[in-house]
Amino acid sequence: MWYRSYGLQITLALGMSVGALLVAAVHDLPVRDPDDSVVGPFYIRLPIIVVVCFLIDVLARCARRGWIRNLRTTFPVVVRERWPVDHVRLVLIGLGSWYLTYVAFRNLKSYVPFVRDDLMDDTLVRLDRRLALGDDPATVLHNLLGTGAAAHFMSFIYIAWIVFVPLSLVIALFWTRNLATACWYVTAVAVNWVLGVLVYYLVPSMGPIYARPSLFEDLPRTPVSQLQDTWMSDRLAMLADPFGAGTPQTIAAFASLHVAVMVTACLIGGLIRLEPVSVRWGLWFFLFLNVLATVYLGWHYVWDVFGGVAIGAAAVWIAAVGTGNRSRLRFRREAADSPVKVLA
Repeated sequence: MWYRSYGLQITLALGMSVGALLVAAVHDLPVRDPDDSVVGPFYIRLPIIVVVCFLIDVLARCARRGWIRNLRTTFPVVVRERWPVDHVRLVLIGLGSWYLTYVAFRNLKSYVPFVRDDLMDDTLVRLDRRLALGDDPATVLHNLLGTGAAAHFMSFIYIAWIVFVPLSLVIALFWTRNLATACWYVTAVAVNWVLGVLVYYLVPSMGPIYARPSLFEDLPRTPVSQLQDTWMSDRLAMLADPFGAGTPQTIAAFASLHVAVMVTACLIGGLIRLEPVSVRWGLWFFLFLNVLATVYLGWHYVWDVFGGVAIGAAAVWIAAVGTGNRSRLRFRREAADSPVKVLA
């Protein structure tokens, strides 16, 4: 039943939404669609995303059966096989409740400087320097990797993560036949948002690029550096005029949710024995590159990475318990259930 699969996620979505509304009311702040864009608000974009993914899934399978000649008869057959009512319901509930959690998360993240006007960057800088034996970890990476081509590569990795998250959700919800696995992963990503926003309020910080910008002056201009400038402008605009600012502020360092979500993906991929095995190795390698990129580019401190690892692992466990997948929380060479393929 849907409430067994997504009961936890719906609870999180409602709880986060109420929390965002309360903080907004107490501090007189706006609630926004954080990803509103030229293509319209989310309630317009969501149905488009659903329809496009549905058509890709069905038409790809029709093509295998000679759909050019027999589309009229093949299409409904594939729809009945691939998209029974229960599956459609789970996809819509999962996608809708996940995004509601995400919208609340983005708004709560935007409110952090209004609730906690103190910053803990100085403390995180000191802790990072102890780890790097008196130096700054970002400087160590700059010296090791250089500040030319490496900066552009790290920028690409950072942007690639932004693409990875929605893509992984689409694969889980639309192109994975194991509904238990899909519910587990989608809920785990939502748990990351919840735990992440909690630590944003507990440890308010901006990150090395804003706390110590001189460390990154030697890096060339990249899409990420442009994004960093935009986020600072958004933050200043939000602080000056919350209702007049066009977008929410997005800056918060501890902990790294880029790392957290990747840890979640890697762990669940291993626990469900995601196939082909090269995908699992690819996820771990992408996690490693994201750790390097977030520190190299100044988004996060090393301690933010540690926090992200803890959040990502905790999210896997919490979501497993909440979606009825607790029995799968063990890595085994020979698992009782079948491996899950990326595109089934």
